[in-house]
Amino acid sequence: MEPRNFDGEADRPRSAGAKQTGRVLVIGPYLRVRAGGADTQSESHVQRDAEARLDEAAGLARAIDLVIADAIIAPISQIRPATYIGKGKVEEIAALAKSLDVELVVMDCALAPIQQRNLEKELHAKVLDRTGLILEIFGRRAKTKEGSLQVELAHLNYQRSRLVRSWTHLERQRGGFGFMGGPGETQIEADRRLIQERISKLEGELKKVQATRRLHRAGRQRVPYRVVALVGYTNAGKSTLFNRLTRADVQAADMLFATLDPTLRALTLPHGGKAMLSDTVGFISNLPTQLVAAFRATLEEVLEADVILHVRDISHEDAEAQQSDVDAVLRQLGINPDDSGRIIEVWNKIDRYDAEQREELLNIAARRPADHPAMLVSAVSGEGIGALLAAIEERLAAKRTTLDLSIDAADGAGISWLHRNAEVLAKELHDGRFDMTVRVDETKRDIVVNRFDAVPRVA
Repeated sequence: MEPRNFDGEADRPRSAGAKQTGRVLVIGPYLRVRAGGADTQSESHVQRDAEARLDEAAGLARAIDLVIADAIIAPISQIRPATYIGKGKVEEIAALAKSLDVELVVMDCALAPIQQRNLEKELHAKVLDRTGLILEIFGRRAKTKEGSLQVELAHLNYQRSRLVRSWTHLERQRGGFGFMGGPGETQIEADRRLIQERISKLEGELKKVQATRRLHRAGRQRVPYRVVALVGYTNAGKSTLFNRLTRADVQAADMLFATLDPTLRALTLPHGGKAMLSDTVGFISNLPTQLVAAFRATLEEVLEADVILHVRDISHEDAEAQQSDVDAVLRQLGINPDDSGRIIEVWNKIDRYDAEQREELLNIAARRPADHPAMLVSAVSGEGIGALLAAIEERLAAKRTTLDLSIDAADGAGISWLHRNAEVLAKELHDGRFDMTVRVDETKRDIVVNRFDAVPRVA
């Protein structure tokens, strides 16, 4: 549904129809941008950004199969402590919600508990803010035990601050026995205690998950396999790229947060080397801090990765803003987004451009600094995948040693071992011996040198 501005103007005509239920009204209460003291909400670039934000909020609602009755931008000059938006806007939205017969109003912002409660009273409908909506999506998408634990922990931390005195008739007014005790534990206090107990239990279970992941990583380091992690804005095409690179069948759909649970698959590099590719949950603007904290066990794969692929939907109108949002989350995790030695920027979905636009995009990428290149790919068509794999291999090779050696052609076991444990860059047969150039991890350098009398290649 095309978003529209709701700023006190006459509403567009609506055809009278049968009563509809289960529908949702999405509100974008975005602060006006002021320049020189004047409102600039009407300026094209500000309006376009607001519409993109609202479209994303509607996409979040559709991701859990909600039916969008309308999506409206409600520009505000300041945030009101009681209801976030002004009284006049509240009345207008209440009238619209009643006319549309909506059961849920989604506010694309982070609401304080008191603001949420006040809006529900005024609008006579359930109100869900952006954080709550994202938590609902994560709750539905979590498939593994680990994912479910992480989502439940985030949800309980969110819910804890939103308990209201809804069950005062269940209060125990006297404690102890008889009539001598003071006021007993109220229902809200009991709920908070139960939630805190559940949170403590979940945190303990997640510590076990983290310990298990550390064991798995230690096992991979003994092999050792380098880790390449995919990060990016939700719906940037990470899972499609993951499937293209690993020939896997991870769910990939044109929706927000199609992938939630982390996945690891083997990645074969151009010269036969192996790495582990990790697909992680997508990031989004204003990602709830509860989720960043709860999913830290999952995101440890990113923290430990040797190479990080920042996948961008370069065709999206808000691509630059999305990049900033992802960079902000990486910083929260303690990762420097400007670390060119570790991060490769991948411009995905170039198949959406025609030949002329693609040439222009290639020129833009060519003008980037040499230490901050951009790899142009299409995860759908496979264009640019070979160059991306070569770039990944080059980054990983920076931490590996290139060796020259000569091995008897009859030493089948030794040749097989080299193919399994090293990247064979060159192999030529001369007088019954194979002259080979291999690239090995630091942990196996001494084994190759001692067993095959290999010597480091001079640059």
